Amino acid sequence: MWICNFIIAASMTMVLPFLSLYISTFGDFSAEYVQHWSGFIFGVTFVTAFFMSPIWGRIGDRYGFKPILIINGLGIAASIFLMGFMHHVHGLFLLRLFMGIVTGFIPTSIALIAKQTPKKEAGETLGTLQMGTVSGTLFGPLIGGVMADSFGFQYTFIITSLSIVLATIVVIFGIVEKSYDHSNGAKERPSRIAVIQLILKRRMLVSVMAIAFIVQAALFSIQPLLSLYVSQLTKADSVAFLSGLAFSVTGFGNLLLTRKWGKLGDEIGFDKVLMILLILSAVLIVPQALVTNLWQLIILRFLFGMAVGGMLPCITAYIRIEAPFELQGEVLGYNQSFRFLGNVVGPVIGGVLSGYIGISSVFYVTGFLFLLAFGLLWWSFKQSEAKIKEIY
Repeated sequence: MWICNFIIAASMTMVLPFLSLYISTFGDFSAEYVQHWSGFIFGVTFVTAFFMSPIWGRIGDRYGFKPILIINGLGIAASIFLMGFMHHVHGLFLLRLFMGIVTGFIPTSIALIAKQTPKKEAGETLGTLQMGTVSGTLFGPLIGGVMADSFGFQYTFIITSLSIVLATIVVIFGIVEKSYDHSNGAKERPSRIAVIQLILKRRMLVSVMAIAFIVQAALFSIQPLLSLYVSQLTKADSVAFLSGLAFSVTGFGNLLLTRKWGKLGDEIGFDKVLMILLILSAVLIVPQALVTNLWQLIILRFLFGMAVGGMLPCITAYIRIEAPFELQGEVLGYNQSFRFLGNVVGPVIGGVLSGYIGISSVFYVTGFLFLLAFGLLWWSFKQSEAKIKEIY
Protein backbone atom coordinates (compact mmCIF):
# COMPACT_ATOMS: atom_id res chain seq x y z
CA MET A 1 0.00 0.00 0.00
CA TRP A 2 2.98 2.26 0.65
CA ILE A 3 4.08 1.84 -2.99
CA CYS A 4 0.57 2.53 -4.33
CA ASN A 5 0.22 5.69 -2.24
CA PHE A 6 3.61 6.84 -3.47
CA ILE A 7 2.57 6.42 -7.13
CA ILE A 8 -0.85 8.03 -6.65
CA ALA A 9 0.52 10.99 -4.67
CA ALA A 10 3.34 11.52 -7.16
CA SER A 11 0.99 11.26 -10.12
CA MET A 12 -1.66 13.58 -8.73
CA THR A 13 0.80 16.22 -7.56
CA MET A 14 2.62 16.28 -10.90
CA VAL A 15 0.00 18.70 -12.26
CA LEU A 16 -0.25 21.02 -9.25
CA PRO A 17 2.77 23.27 -9.90
CA PHE A 18 1.56 24.30 -13.36
CA LEU A 19 -2.23 24.27 -13.02
CA SER A 20 -2.44 28.06 -13.10
CA LEU A 21 0.11 28.16 -15.94
CA TYR A 22 -1.97 25.61 -17.86
CA ILE A 23 -5.04 27.83 -17.52
CA SER A 24 -3.02 30.74 -18.92
CA THR A 25 -2.51 28.80 -22.17
CA PHE A 26 -6.27 28.76 -22.84
CA GLY A 27 -6.33 32.44 -23.80
CA ASP A 28 -5.11 35.97 -23.12
CA PHE A 29 -6.43 36.36 -19.58
CA SER A 30 -5.70 38.86 -16.84
CA ALA A 31 -3.75 37.78 -13.75
CA GLU A 32 -6.88 38.17 -11.62
CA TYR A 33 -8.87 35.91 -13.96
CA VAL A 34 -6.22 33.18 -13.82
CA GLN A 35 -5.91 33.43 -10.04
CA HIS A 36 -9.67 33.19 -9.50
CA TRP A 37 -10.12 30.23 -11.83
CA SER A 38 -7.06 28.49 -10.38
CA GLY A 39 -8.76 28.52 -7.00
CA PHE A 40 -12.14 27.41 -8.34
CA ILE A 41 -10.82 24.62 -10.57
CA PHE A 42 -8.47 23.35 -7.88
CA GLY A 43 -11.19 23.33 -5.23
CA VAL A 44 -14.22 22.10 -7.16
CA THR A 45 -13.00 18.48 -7.10
CA PHE A 46 -13.58 18.42 -3.38
CA VAL A 47 -17.19 19.61 -3.59
CA THR A 48 -18.39 16.24 -4.90
CA ALA A 49 -15.74 14.44 -2.84
CA PHE A 50 -17.21 16.04 0.28
CA PHE A 51 -20.49 14.20 -0.30
CA MET A 52 -18.97 10.97 -1.59
CA SER A 53 -16.38 10.29 1.11
CA PRO A 54 -18.76 9.04 3.86
CA ILE A 55 -20.59 6.94 1.26
CA TRP A 56 -17.34 5.25 0.19
CA GLY A 57 -16.47 4.73 3.86
CA ARG A 58 -19.84 3.13 4.61
CA ILE A 59 -19.54 0.85 1.57
CA GLY A 60 -15.98 -0.03 2.60
CA ASP A 61 -17.08 -1.02 6.10
CA ARG A 62 -19.65 -3.35 4.62
CA TYR A 63 -18.01 -4.80 1.52
CA GLY A 64 -14.29 -4.03 1.87
CA PHE A 65 -12.00 -1.17 0.79
CA LYS A 66 -10.08 -2.85 -2.03
CA PRO A 67 -12.89 -2.55 -4.63
CA ILE A 68 -13.18 1.15 -3.80
CA LEU A 69 -9.45 1.62 -4.35
CA ILE A 70 -9.75 0.08 -7.81
CA ILE A 71 -12.76 2.22 -8.79
CA ASN A 72 -11.11 5.39 -7.51
CA GLY A 73 -7.81 4.65 -9.22
CA LEU A 74 -9.33 4.06 -12.66
CA GLY A 75 -11.69 7.03 -12.30
CA ILE A 76 -8.91 9.44 -11.37
CA ALA A 77 -6.76 8.17 -14.24
CA ALA A 78 -9.55 8.74 -16.78
CA SER A 79 -10.25 12.25 -15.49
CA ILE A 80 -6.61 13.36 -15.59
CA PHE A 81 -6.12 11.84 -19.05
CA LEU A 82 -8.99 13.94 -20.45
CA MET A 83 -7.67 17.10 -18.79
CA GLY A 84 -4.74 17.03 -21.19
CA PHE A 85 -7.12 17.64 -24.10
CA MET A 86 -9.00 20.60 -22.64
CA HIS A 87 -8.79 24.03 -24.24
CA HIS A 88 -11.06 26.13 -22.02
CA VAL A 89 -11.52 26.62 -18.29
CA HIS A 90 -15.12 25.39 -18.23
CA GLY A 91 -14.20 21.94 -19.55
CA LEU A 92 -11.34 21.69 -17.05
CA PHE A 93 -13.74 22.80 -14.31
CA LEU A 94 -16.25 20.05 -15.19
CA LEU A 95 -13.56 17.35 -15.31
CA ARG A 96 -12.27 18.38 -11.90
CA LEU A 97 -15.86 18.33 -10.64
CA PHE A 98 -16.37 14.79 -11.96
CA MET A 99 -13.02 13.72 -10.56
CA GLY A 100 -14.34 14.48 -7.08
CA ILE A 101 -16.71 11.51 -7.29
CA VAL A 102 -13.80 9.09 -7.41
CA THR A 103 -11.23 11.11 -5.49
CA GLY A 104 -10.23 9.27 -2.36
CA PHE A 105 -7.68 6.60 -3.21
CA ILE A 106 -5.29 7.73 -0.48
CA PRO A 107 -7.98 8.31 2.21
CA THR A 108 -9.45 4.88 1.45
CA SER A 109 -6.03 3.27 1.77
CA ILE A 110 -5.63 5.00 5.13
CA ALA A 111 -9.01 3.60 6.26
CA LEU A 112 -7.96 0.13 5.06
CA ILE A 113 -4.69 0.16 7.00
CA ALA A 114 -6.19 1.91 10.06
CA LYS A 115 -8.87 -0.75 10.42
CA GLN A 116 -6.30 -3.54 10.30
CA THR A 117 -3.78 -1.95 12.70
CA PRO A 118 -3.67 -2.48 16.51
CA LYS A 119 -4.62 0.70 18.39
CA LYS A 120 -1.32 0.93 20.25
CA GLU A 121 0.58 1.03 16.96
CA ALA A 122 -1.85 3.24 15.04
CA GLY A 123 0.22 6.43 15.08
CA GLU A 124 3.50 4.88 13.98
CA THR A 125 1.88 2.64 11.33
CA LEU A 126 -0.19 5.45 9.83
CA GLY A 127 2.87 7.70 9.97
CA THR A 128 4.79 5.09 7.97
CA LEU A 129 1.96 4.90 5.43
CA GLN A 130 1.91 8.67 5.28
CA MET A 131 5.58 8.56 4.31
CA GLY A 132 4.55 6.86 1.07
CA THR A 133 2.16 9.70 0.33
CA VAL A 134 4.72 12.28 1.38
CA SER A 135 7.44 10.67 -0.74
CA GLY A 136 5.14 10.84 -3.75
CA THR A 137 4.30 14.43 -2.91
CA LEU A 138 8.02 15.10 -2.63
CA PHE A 139 8.96 13.87 -6.08
CA GLY A 140 5.68 14.41 -7.95
CA PRO A 141 5.73 18.19 -8.36
CA LEU A 142 9.42 18.17 -9.24
CA ILE A 143 8.91 15.46 -11.88
CA GLY A 144 5.81 17.24 -13.17
CA GLY A 145 7.65 20.53 -13.44
CA VAL A 146 10.49 18.91 -15.39
CA MET A 147 8.07 17.12 -17.74
CA ALA A 148 6.00 20.26 -18.30
CA ASP A 149 9.11 22.24 -19.24
CA SER A 150 10.44 19.39 -21.41
CA PHE A 151 7.37 17.84 -23.08
CA GLY A 152 4.52 20.28 -22.54
CA PHE A 153 1.39 20.15 -20.42
CA GLN A 154 -0.60 17.63 -22.48
CA TYR A 155 1.96 14.82 -22.30
CA THR A 156 2.37 15.43 -18.58
CA PHE A 157 -1.36 14.76 -18.05
CA ILE A 158 -1.16 11.60 -20.16
CA ILE A 159 1.88 10.23 -18.31
CA THR A 160 0.22 11.07 -15.00
CA SER A 161 -2.90 9.09 -15.88
CA LEU A 162 -0.83 6.08 -16.96
CA SER A 163 1.04 6.16 -13.65
CA ILE A 164 -2.27 6.01 -11.76
CA VAL A 165 -3.37 3.03 -13.84
CA LEU A 166 -0.12 1.31 -12.84
CA ALA A 167 -0.87 1.93 -9.15
CA THR A 168 -4.35 0.48 -9.63
CA ILE A 169 -2.89 -2.67 -11.18
CA VAL A 170 -0.63 -3.03 -8.14
CA VAL A 171 -3.73 -2.86 -5.92
CA ILE A 172 -5.53 -5.51 -7.97
CA PHE A 173 -2.73 -8.06 -7.82
CA GLY A 174 -0.67 -7.03 -4.81
CA ILE A 175 -3.05 -5.98 -2.02
CA VAL A 176 -4.77 -8.54 0.20
CA GLU A 177 -7.49 -7.21 2.48
CA LYS A 178 -8.39 -9.07 5.66
CA SER A 179 -11.88 -10.49 5.41
CA TYR A 180 -14.43 -9.77 8.11
CA ASP A 181 -17.82 -11.31 8.71
CA HIS A 182 -20.27 -8.56 7.81
CA SER A 183 -23.38 -10.73 7.79
CA ASN A 184 -24.46 -9.87 11.32
CA GLY A 185 -23.27 -6.28 11.22
CA ALA A 186 -25.20 -5.63 8.02
CA LYS A 187 -28.55 -6.22 9.76
CA GLU A 188 -27.73 -4.31 12.94
CA ARG A 189 -25.71 -1.54 11.36
CA PRO A 190 -26.67 1.94 12.60
CA SER A 191 -28.21 4.35 10.13
CA ARG A 192 -26.21 7.30 8.84
CA ILE A 193 -28.14 9.59 11.20
CA ALA A 194 -27.22 7.34 14.13
CA VAL A 195 -23.55 7.45 13.15
CA ILE A 196 -23.65 11.25 12.96
CA GLN A 197 -25.30 11.39 16.40
CA LEU A 198 -22.57 9.13 17.77
CA ILE A 199 -19.92 11.52 16.43
CA LEU A 200 -21.68 14.59 17.83
CA LYS A 201 -21.82 13.07 21.32
CA ARG A 202 -18.01 12.92 21.46
CA ARG A 203 -16.71 16.48 21.78
CA MET A 204 -13.06 15.72 21.07
CA LEU A 205 -14.01 13.70 17.98
CA VAL A 206 -16.00 16.64 16.62
CA SER A 207 -13.17 19.04 17.45
CA VAL A 208 -10.57 16.89 15.70
CA MET A 209 -12.74 16.77 12.56
CA ALA A 210 -13.24 20.54 12.69
CA ILE A 211 -9.48 20.95 13.02
CA ALA A 212 -9.01 18.69 9.98
CA PHE A 213 -11.22 21.14 8.06
CA ILE A 214 -9.33 24.21 9.27
CA VAL A 215 -5.93 22.66 8.56
CA GLN A 216 -6.90 21.67 5.02
CA ALA A 217 -8.34 25.13 4.32
CA ALA A 218 -5.09 26.65 5.57
CA LEU A 219 -2.89 24.34 3.51
CA PHE A 220 -4.86 24.59 0.29
CA SER A 221 -5.39 28.35 0.37
CA ILE A 222 -1.90 28.85 -1.07
CA GLN A 223 -1.40 25.62 -3.06
CA PRO A 224 -2.97 26.72 -6.39
CA LEU A 225 -1.18 30.07 -6.23
CA LEU A 226 2.31 28.88 -5.37
CA SER A 227 3.51 28.78 -8.97
CA LEU A 228 2.39 32.39 -9.47
CA TYR A 229 4.13 33.38 -6.25
CA VAL A 230 7.33 31.67 -7.41
CA SER A 231 7.15 33.53 -10.72
CA GLN A 232 7.12 36.80 -8.76
CA LEU A 233 10.28 35.83 -6.89
CA THR A 234 12.39 34.74 -9.88
CA LYS A 235 13.04 35.78 -13.45
CA ALA A 236 14.19 32.32 -14.51
CA ASP A 237 12.56 30.68 -17.54
CA SER A 238 11.91 27.30 -15.91
CA VAL A 239 9.08 28.49 -13.68
CA ALA A 240 7.28 25.12 -13.75
CA PHE A 241 10.41 23.34 -12.48
CA LEU A 242 11.02 25.90 -9.74
CA SER A 243 7.36 25.72 -8.71
CA GLY A 244 7.72 21.96 -8.49
CA LEU A 245 10.78 22.46 -6.30
CA ALA A 246 8.82 24.75 -3.96
CA PHE A 247 6.12 22.08 -3.69
CA SER A 248 8.55 19.21 -3.27
CA VAL A 249 10.68 20.72 -0.54
CA THR A 250 7.63 20.81 1.74
CA GLY A 251 7.16 17.12 1.11
CA PHE A 252 10.79 16.46 1.92
CA GLY A 253 10.30 18.13 5.29
CA ASN A 254 7.23 15.92 5.77
CA LEU A 255 9.23 12.83 4.96
CA LEU A 256 11.85 13.44 7.64
CA LEU A 257 9.52 13.64 10.64
CA THR A 258 6.08 12.24 9.78
CA ARG A 259 6.73 8.78 11.21
CA LYS A 260 8.37 10.24 14.32
CA TRP A 261 5.41 12.52 15.00
CA GLY A 262 3.10 9.51 14.77
CA LYS A 263 5.28 7.49 17.16
CA LEU A 264 5.38 10.41 19.59
CA GLY A 265 1.59 10.53 19.45
CA ASP A 266 1.47 6.85 20.43
CA GLU A 267 3.57 7.71 23.48
CA ILE A 268 2.21 11.02 24.82
CA GLY A 269 -1.16 11.43 23.10
CA PHE A 270 -2.17 12.57 19.63
CA ASP A 271 -3.99 15.67 20.89
CA LYS A 272 -0.82 16.99 22.55
CA VAL A 273 1.32 16.39 19.48
CA LEU A 274 -1.30 18.07 17.32
CA MET A 275 -1.19 21.19 19.51
CA ILE A 276 2.58 21.39 19.10
CA LEU A 277 2.34 21.01 15.31
CA LEU A 278 -0.36 23.69 14.96
CA ILE A 279 1.77 26.26 16.80
CA LEU A 280 4.89 25.39 14.80
CA SER A 281 2.97 25.61 11.52
CA ALA A 282 1.62 29.07 12.37
CA VAL A 283 5.10 30.29 13.27
CA LEU A 284 6.62 28.96 10.04
CA ILE A 285 3.93 29.95 7.51
CA VAL A 286 3.72 33.71 8.19
CA PRO A 287 7.36 34.56 7.27
CA GLN A 288 6.73 33.08 3.81
CA ALA A 289 4.77 36.25 3.01
CA LEU A 290 7.87 38.36 3.68
CA VAL A 291 10.47 36.61 1.51
CA THR A 292 12.26 38.50 -1.23
CA ASN A 293 14.14 35.60 -2.83
CA LEU A 294 13.15 32.11 -3.91
CA TRP A 295 15.77 30.40 -1.73
CA GLN A 296 14.20 32.00 1.37
CA LEU A 297 10.80 30.59 0.42
CA ILE A 298 12.28 27.14 -0.18
CA ILE A 299 13.93 27.03 3.27
CA LEU A 300 10.74 28.12 5.01
CA ARG A 301 8.65 25.64 3.03
CA PHE A 302 11.02 22.87 4.09
CA LEU A 303 10.74 23.77 7.79
CA PHE A 304 6.98 24.17 7.44
CA GLY A 305 6.77 20.69 5.92
CA MET A 306 8.51 19.20 8.95
CA ALA A 307 5.75 20.54 11.19
CA VAL A 308 2.66 20.01 9.06
CA GLY A 309 3.54 16.44 8.06
CA GLY A 310 2.52 14.92 11.39
CA MET A 311 -1.02 16.33 11.48
CA LEU A 312 -2.82 13.79 9.29
CA PRO A 313 -1.40 10.67 11.03
CA CYS A 314 -2.28 12.15 14.45
CA ILE A 315 -5.83 13.03 13.41
CA THR A 316 -6.42 9.66 11.73
CA ALA A 317 -4.91 7.68 14.62
CA TYR A 318 -7.03 9.56 17.14
CA ILE A 319 -10.20 8.75 15.22
CA ARG A 320 -9.02 5.15 14.86
CA ILE A 321 -8.86 4.89 18.66
CA GLU A 322 -12.16 6.66 19.38
CA ALA A 323 -14.43 5.21 16.67
CA PRO A 324 -16.13 1.78 17.04
CA PHE A 325 -14.37 -0.87 14.95
CA GLU A 326 -17.34 -1.67 12.71
CA LEU A 327 -17.89 2.03 11.92
CA GLN A 328 -14.32 3.19 11.40
CA GLY A 329 -14.53 3.45 7.64
CA GLU A 330 -17.64 5.62 7.78
CA VAL A 331 -16.33 7.81 10.62
CA LEU A 332 -13.05 8.31 8.78
CA GLY A 333 -15.17 9.10 5.73
CA TYR A 334 -16.87 11.95 7.59
CA ASN A 335 -13.47 13.19 8.71
CA GLN A 336 -12.37 13.07 5.07
CA SER A 337 -15.46 15.10 4.14
CA PHE A 338 -14.36 17.80 6.56
CA ARG A 339 -10.93 17.74 4.91
CA PHE A 340 -12.46 17.92 1.43
CA LEU A 341 -14.58 20.86 2.57
CA GLY A 342 -11.38 22.57 3.63
CA ASN A 343 -9.95 21.79 0.21
CA VAL A 344 -12.90 23.66 -1.30
CA VAL A 345 -12.89 26.66 1.01
CA GLY A 346 -9.11 27.10 1.08
CA PRO A 347 -8.47 27.66 -2.64
CA VAL A 348 -11.51 29.94 -2.94
CA ILE A 349 -10.28 32.07 -0.03
CA GLY A 350 -6.78 32.11 -1.50
CA GLY A 351 -7.99 32.97 -4.98
CA VAL A 352 -10.25 35.81 -3.82
CA LEU A 353 -7.70 37.29 -1.39
CA SER A 354 -4.85 37.14 -3.89
CA GLY A 355 -6.97 38.74 -6.57
CA TYR A 356 -7.78 41.75 -4.40
CA ILE A 357 -4.91 42.28 -1.95
CA GLY A 358 -2.09 40.09 -3.25
CA ILE A 359 -0.76 36.57 -2.77
CA SER A 360 1.28 37.50 0.32
CA SER A 361 -1.92 38.12 2.28
CA VAL A 362 -2.85 34.44 1.95
CA PHE A 363 0.08 33.42 4.16
CA TYR A 364 -1.16 35.67 6.97
CA VAL A 365 -4.65 34.19 6.78
CA THR A 366 -3.16 30.70 6.80
CA GLY A 367 -1.21 31.45 9.98
CA PHE A 368 -4.38 32.73 11.63
CA LEU A 369 -6.23 29.52 10.70
CA PHE A 370 -3.55 27.37 12.34
CA LEU A 371 -3.85 29.44 15.52
CA LEU A 372 -7.63 29.13 15.37
CA ALA A 373 -7.32 25.34 15.15
CA PHE A 374 -4.94 25.33 18.11
CA GLY A 375 -7.40 27.37 20.18
CA LEU A 376 -10.24 24.99 19.36
CA LEU A 377 -8.19 21.91 20.25
CA TRP A 378 -6.91 23.45 23.50
CA TRP A 379 -10.45 24.42 24.55
CA SER A 380 -11.83 20.96 23.75
CA PHE A 381 -8.98 19.29 25.62
CA LYS A 382 -9.64 21.39 28.74
CA GLN A 383 -13.38 20.67 28.53
CA SER A 384 -12.72 16.95 28.31
CA GLU A 385 -10.38 17.09 31.31
CA ALA A 386 -12.98 18.97 33.33
CA LYS A 387 -15.65 16.39 32.41
CA ILE A 388 -13.38 13.51 33.52
CA LYS A 389 -12.77 15.24 36.88
CA GLU A 390 -16.53 15.62 37.39
CA ILE A 391 -17.07 11.91 36.79
CA TYR A 392 -14.34 10.81 39.19
